[in-house]
Amino acid sequence: MKTLVRFLFVSFFSVLLFSCSESHFLKEEAYRNQVLQDFEQKQKVLPNGELFAVFSDSTLTLSEREALMFLYAYMPIGDITDYHGKYYLANIRLSEQTRHEMPWGKTVPDELFRHFVLPVRVNNENLDESRKVFYEELKERVKGLSMKDAILEVNHWCHEKVVYRPSDARTSSPLASVKTAYGRCGEESTFTVAALRSVGIPARQVYTPRWAHTDDNHAWVEAWADGKWYFLGACEPEPVLNLGWFNAPASRGMLMHTKVFGRYNGPEEIMLETPNYTEINVIDNYAPTAKAVVTVTDTDGRPVSGAKVEFKVYNYAEFYTVATKYADADGRASLTAGRGDMLVWASDKGRFGFSKLSFGKQSELVLALDKKEGDIFEVDIDIVPPVENAILSEVTPEQRAENDRRLAQEDSIRNAYVATFPTMAQIDSVISGLKEKIHPCVKKALCSFIIDSRGNHDVLIRFIREADRQGKLMKAAALLQTLSEKDRRDVNYEVLLDHFLHTKDISKYLYGCTLSDCLNCMDAWLEEVDDILNPRIAMEVLTPYRSFFQSKFTEAQIDSFRSRPQLLIEWVSNNIAIDEENNSQRIPISPEGVWRSRVADSHSRDIFFVALARSMGILAHMRSTDGRVGYVLPPTEDITPAGEFVEADFEKKESVRTPQAYYHLCDGEQAIGYGDDKPRYYSKYTISRIVDGKPELISFDERYPEKGCSGILDTGYYLLVTGTRLASGGVLARVSSFMLSAENAKLIETKVPFHLRESGEKVAVIGNFNSESLFTSVEGIGKDSTPLAKQSLLQSCGRGYFVVGVLAPGQEPTNHALRDIAALKSDLEKWGRKMVLLFPDEVQCKKFSLSEFPELPSTVIYGIDTDGICKQIVENMKLKHKNSLPVFIIADTFNRVVFVSQGYTIGLGEQLMKTVHGL
Repeated sequence: MKTLVRFLFVSFFSVLLFSCSESHFLKEEAYRNQVLQDFEQKQKVLPNGELFAVFSDSTLTLSEREALMFLYAYMPIGDITDYHGKYYLANIRLSEQTRHEMPWGKTVPDELFRHFVLPVRVNNENLDESRKVFYEELKERVKGLSMKDAILEVNHWCHEKVVYRPSDARTSSPLASVKTAYGRCGEESTFTVAALRSVGIPARQVYTPRWAHTDDNHAWVEAWADGKWYFLGACEPEPVLNLGWFNAPASRGMLMHTKVFGRYNGPEEIMLETPNYTEINVIDNYAPTAKAVVTVTDTDGRPVSGAKVEFKVYNYAEFYTVATKYADADGRASLTAGRGDMLVWASDKGRFGFSKLSFGKQSELVLALDKKEGDIFEVDIDIVPPVENAILSEVTPEQRAENDRRLAQEDSIRNAYVATFPTMAQIDSVISGLKEKIHPCVKKALCSFIIDSRGNHDVLIRFIREADRQGKLMKAAALLQTLSEKDRRDVNYEVLLDHFLHTKDISKYLYGCTLSDCLNCMDAWLEEVDDILNPRIAMEVLTPYRSFFQSKFTEAQIDSFRSRPQLLIEWVSNNIAIDEENNSQRIPISPEGVWRSRVADSHSRDIFFVALARSMGILAHMRSTDGRVGYVLPPTEDITPAGEFVEADFEKKESVRTPQAYYHLCDGEQAIGYGDDKPRYYSKYTISRIVDGKPELISFDERYPEKGCSGILDTGYYLLVTGTRLASGGVLARVSSFMLSAENAKLIETKVPFHLRESGEKVAVIGNFNSESLFTSVEGIGKDSTPLAKQSLLQSCGRGYFVVGVLAPGQEPTNHALRDIAALKSDLEKWGRKMVLLFPDEVQCKKFSLSEFPELPSTVIYGIDTDGICKQIVENMKLKHKNSLPVFIIADTFNRVVFVSQGYTIGLGEQLMKTVHGL
């Protein structure tokens, strides 16, 4: 009753205020009423705690109250439970201040301000105080500029702060990116959107969920100026807008989208409406498109209303869902996409069907749900991506020269900041000054952890010194070992100290192995220590939850849960309500947030369970292969020391031991996965479990891409996808199913048919290139590089085949290419021919950091393209874009070119080796 009274009071008070003479933030009455309705619904979803206390602030103006109501109506549950209302109020007031102070404030339409300036969240990052910090730094820098020039200027400022570096999928906050000076594309674009919004410029993050012509994905930024949206590469300033290294790959894209906060009624095609965001399709901004309609039927040809329709792109050897629609009353769902091929997968009540759809060639597709669990099938599918159709903005030589000058200056500013990070000598001095005697390998590990932490080094040093004071350096080293490199870069001291002080004794999980032994043998680090000590469970915000939860239960309760973990499963099931609707982006709610609200989506509930278990000394984790959660039974005489994983079933409120089966992929009677030619997971094949008619990817550790050829999986119904990527970007794919079963709890080996389709393509001469072309060799690479004498490729490489690559240091396409080449180091060295890597000029050569690519083949020769080798390749091979790098060719001393690649390509190393094997 008390909750209901408060709910009615807030609703009445809001309506009363709407009638006063103050100005509205939500000026359209119909939209205002819709927001009020959605806000009241959110209150019903979260009746526990004082989560809406900010609305009782008597200083709120009508405009502020409506802005708060708009944010609360559509923000995911975790943003309400994990951040105080005062945080959002401060950001609202700052955004209004910016609107009044910036010269373009009055020209930004209310709708665009509401959806693309006001919201703090961009992606799934931790929320921070970046709006305030960025505004203070940027306001004077952009005040006298036009909106378009201000967008360019903000991006130059972003380049001063952050440079591209690949990392895991978790998105660091904007301030964390600045602190570390690193960011992958999702973090760079989150950071840049936050910077643009801080000065009142509407901005949004745009994603291609996956490329169609190559693996991986990309994110960039669109910003609004003077009535139009423009795009830019985040932290990659160009002289003009609508220009970036991704122009060409984007023109081959199948889909680009952005998630708009709240209910949005803009001109773009709406792909999906959720209680939190509106997903819109912006592919028309980048590539020629076509619309297609899919009609889902049952086996008798009757339309299936409500069927889930997933549009999938082949990427990383998986058919990855890039758009999800639901069939209308007539069984129809439509999508506008680039003019290439997708796989359409429809499902309903356990039945499913799939088929290729060629946008631009097919305007309609009828798809029958003709398959069910247990059906065995094998289907070959030829995928053709869109052709390139890039249109580049014009840049004058003067603009390019000025932009290059600024980039070099910004690099120096960022490098000066990075130079403040402690050196290895300084870190060694800190570690050597510790009182506790530690194993040399532990000392080495602690030094590497501090190096990893970059701008967060002060936090790690403080923590290590506190552990030394307590005489527990080994435990501190173990805790830091469980963290990812990114976690070390942005974890705070309170989190480290909480998990250090409030974790039960871990020595009993070492099974005779000392902690120093474990740290000395990183690859053999025991999973049990990670399960009990690691603060991280999935991609949630790291918080000091252990002491929090230990204070909420008595010792008797904790002992009871520890002795019978299934009781903890029952407790979580009985006390946490599941709401899958109001966290559409699946941004994890913190464990404490779940406790406060007693409401969570199932993923956040699972994280909450593991956090509770670890706080009580129970080994628990979220299984990396399929995301299922459970606990590990403690070792006993009849169980292996590693223990047994027991799944938590919250619907049945019990522990579940799922039967498992052993499988081996076989090509005919020949088992695959042995020798140097074993296929790589995520490159040549993937395995998914089909659950309720929908495939769910089995994830294997990317550090070990060869895993997956054999192993143990839960019994069930599975999908195997194999594929051969062609030079054109097309794919020869095969989709097949198989069953894994068990008998009397015994592991049964299942031979799974595996086949990689081959194109039959032969290596052909595709152009010519002068092997006596000159370049300038260099001594040393990076800041200390010194140009030496000119020499020809023939002199450097000798007779026969060779590789030439022209690089753009620091740009994402070049970084990807070099990492792909490094991954094939042994193969390229075995081939034995030279690879000449050239930089466009001496400045670019000095900018290159060889330490970021330590595994490049020993056959590499470095130089500077002083005599126009890149220009010759572009002209002779008739490449479309003269400034698009990197460029790679395989040629020979008879001046024949047999391979060429330009721009963004994933898997370059494998493409090179495929050509080499065909020579």
